[in-house]
Amino acid sequence: MKYAIDRIEDNIAVLENTETKEKKEISIDNLPKNITEGSIILFKDNQYVKDINEEATRRENIMNKFNRLKK
Repeated sequence: MKYAIDRIEDNIAVLENTETKEKKEISIDNLPKNITEGSIILFKDNQYVKDINEEATRRENIMNKFNRLKK
């Protein structure tokens, strides 16, 4: 499953399933150390791993939309 980090509050991360939009809360201790709000993570092999490629693609798409709106 693929999740986006919606927000982090008091050592709890709110994850949003990128397909179903369902949200769940988990301890940041169970996540990779380098996550931030907006990070994309995958749950595979019973652990969460950061998806750097998907995250970069999403950030680029957001910036492109933003730049189009500024014109």
